[in-house]
Amino acid sequence: MTQSPNHSITQSPSFLRRYIFSTDHKTIGIQFLFTSLVMLLFGGLLAMLIRWQLGWPGQPLPVMGPLAPEGMPGGVMVPEYYNMLLTMHGTIMIFFAIIPLLVGVFGNYLIPLKIGAGDMAFPRLNMISYWLVPPAILIVCAGFFLQGGAASAGWTSYAPLSTTLGPGQISWTVGLIVLGTSSIMGAVNYVTTIINLRAPGMSFFRLPLSIWALFITAIIILMATPVLASALILLLLDTTAGTSFFLPAGLIIDGVLQPNSGGQVLLWQHLFWFYSHPAVFIMILPAMGIASEILPVFARKPLFGYHSMVYAIMAIAVLGFLVWAHHMFASGMNPALGTSFMVSTMVIAVPSAIKTFNWLGTLWRGSIRLTTPMCHALAFVSMFVIGGLTGIFVASTPVDLYLHDTYFIVGHLHYVLFGGSLFGIFAGITFWFPKMFGRLLNETLGKIHWALTFLFFNTVMFPMFILGVAGMPRRIYDYTQYAHLAHVGGLNRMMSVAAFCLGVAQLLFIVNFFWSLFRGKPAGDNPWQATTLEWATSSPPPHGNFPTPLTVYHGPYEYSVPGRQDDWLPQHLKS
Repeated sequence: MTQSPNHSITQSPSFLRRYIFSTDHKTIGIQFLFTSLVMLLFGGLLAMLIRWQLGWPGQPLPVMGPLAPEGMPGGVMVPEYYNMLLTMHGTIMIFFAIIPLLVGVFGNYLIPLKIGAGDMAFPRLNMISYWLVPPAILIVCAGFFLQGGAASAGWTSYAPLSTTLGPGQISWTVGLIVLGTSSIMGAVNYVTTIINLRAPGMSFFRLPLSIWALFITAIIILMATPVLASALILLLLDTTAGTSFFLPAGLIIDGVLQPNSGGQVLLWQHLFWFYSHPAVFIMILPAMGIASEILPVFARKPLFGYHSMVYAIMAIAVLGFLVWAHHMFASGMNPALGTSFMVSTMVIAVPSAIKTFNWLGTLWRGSIRLTTPMCHALAFVSMFVIGGLTGIFVASTPVDLYLHDTYFIVGHLHYVLFGGSLFGIFAGITFWFPKMFGRLLNETLGKIHWALTFLFFNTVMFPMFILGVAGMPRRIYDYTQYAHLAHVGGLNRMMSVAAFCLGVAQLLFIVNFFWSLFRGKPAGDNPWQATTLEWATSSPPPHGNFPTPLTVYHGPYEYSVPGRQDDWLPQHLKS
């Protein structure tokens, strides 16, 4: 049963119902946008403190946070505080910034607009999915104010360490359970909306690549997030109820150790990585969809290899569930089992390469316009290539045994999730800002922000590969205590200075965003001359999105281009 494309939900005109407790998917998407940007800023500030410690270990410097006792190496902060910062930085950036920005913002705002629907299939469930996020943030961050401080077992929270750290670790566990519930609610809405509410003529193989990416991402969330939620519940029981799902010591009842009651430490790793490797694709597939949307618009060409791109997204999603244990090569895994995970990990390079070559095919002989969204999209492609190629190195078991838990892994992770995901996020925000707010961002400020971000990001992250090959372990507090790392101090200081410059460069984005929000040039309905459905309505769209039902006669990539490439704007809609 399908819903009328211009279906809308009746709302009270009160301020609270219109802008706060709204069921309009566009308002909810913008709520996710502002919340996630605040958390992105907070997570970035934690990264600055981490880089301060790594740039000048062993030298007492006055900074916010606990100072090291006199005579203690490591100077800037005590090791426990450093572990807190490391854990909370990873948690906030992954769970409260990147995933909500890519899935919460673009999923909510774009899906109904791009398929010709009036709203989500379940508007009230959509509202609840957002309003679970602020409590989750408060619960996780409350750990900073509890006895013993915030969670400090790393963002992976490996057992049994994570069962021994007190209230902050418990609040971390509870907060992620709440957040996982929000993610599942949103994913149910996305899948149902895309299947049932497409406008007449909008077949699956006429969907824009951004919608395909969000559709497959939502399916990944539905399949993987319940596994993480179950693991977190078991961890919570081990921490608070005396169970031993992950504790090898076993249960003690009335002072007596119960026989055969010990748990499995590696069970946590299996459950965690069964979610967390697909989560990498939750954080990168929507960015791939955004790039696939932006490159054709500013190359003035239809997307090259549309069908192969769709099948590549599907293949990446399936293979993403088959490779989780490559994170566990160093855990004593049977070599035969390790080989199977090694091969399946390497196979993921094939659909990723298909997508990369199709992006290049889209750019080939195009009439390229280097707007700010296009610059971010091109940065996404190039940084994703570096992140993907370095992933092939560590997919090999013998190589990974040396590089495992070194800064090579940190560099690989950040090239995928900053160089990839965040450049994709910046591309999406700058591209759909006119649709959301009816105004254009300042192009000059936008390009300066892109250039500085690109420069300083590479200056911070690329040396991590050198540090990893040199044997610098990740998560260490003071590398000056390792004799074989005596020569890396200068490189670390250079990286820290570049990290501070990278943080300052983001102020340009903040200034541009809020200045343009109120004083930006009016955008018009379709400032980019794009061909997807969201540009067929006003900017910003009205409640219900489209004043009359739409019928789709062509998909956005189905055209041969007559005459000049700049004339690429087919009329494929009839109201």
